[in-house]
Amino acid sequence: MTKDIATPLRTKEILARHGFHLKKSLGQNFLIDTNILTNIVEAAEIDEETGVIEVGPGIGALTEYLARKAKKVVAIEIDQRLLPVLADTLSPYPNAEVIHSDVLKADLEQLLIDKFSDVKQVKVVANLPYYVTTPILMRFLEGRLDVTSITVMIQSEVAQRIAAKPGTKEYGALSIAAQYYAHAERVMTVPASVFVPPPRVDSAVLHLRVREEPAAKVIDESYFFEVFHASFANRRKTILNNLTHNLGPKERKPEMEEALQEAAIDPKRRGETLSIEEFATLSDALYTRLKA
Repeated sequence: MTKDIATPLRTKEILARHGFHLKKSLGQNFLIDTNILTNIVEAAEIDEETGVIEVGPGIGALTEYLARKAKKVVAIEIDQRLLPVLADTLSPYPNAEVIHSDVLKADLEQLLIDKFSDVKQVKVVANLPYYVTTPILMRFLEGRLDVTSITVMIQSEVAQRIAAKPGTKEYGALSIAAQYYAHAERVMTVPASVFVPPPRVDSAVLHLRVREEPAAKVIDESYFFEVFHASFANRRKTILNNLTHNLGPKERKPEMEEALQEAAIDPKRRGETLSIEEFATLSDALYTRLKA
């Protein structure tokens, strides 16, 4: 069997052989702990009928673990300098393919058609750069792509916010945006010490099981997003004050109060106490008064 990439010695050797220097701007931190990789693949529930999209494969540490379990892995890498490195490290895995692209600009719908017509299901698995975590996650979720789950290693604090429940200090607009599309579960904490170079904060593995239908039905989805974003604009303010100042116009405050009454929501409550279902009911009540 091929030697694992994710060991301190092998990682150092690969980087030295290719003369590769890390770019801080791309958030490059390479994992050097095989136990963590095993846990990620297990959490993602990868099998021989699964196709995997990986974002930011780095030097291929997670990619090889995925390739050993999945039918096919397509890794999207933005850093052109890593292409020859990956061609080297992934050469033992013919079922792993690397595409040079920016995942936020790539035609992911077409990629799914072109690369995964012969698999039973497609999953996203990645060690995401901190600076672009949310846009990448929302690209997959909002795009309603045909993927069944997303398992990612991200900044621990962000994982807490995404998986947070109503009434907690971590619960906010990001929690609702993600949980509207998926069931979120924080799987494990990953210490900074298992990366080269070590990041300044700990990471966490987050598993998102994509819903077949969104968590709530609403009249207008984009307006629903407007409503809950407005509700969290100032966490110290009540739901009514936030809506009045951020959803506006202010002269429509009486109608906003009516909408809150119809939705059975106390106007003195704060946004972080409302569930997705309550935001959906409120959104529809506001829409019929302010938009319809």
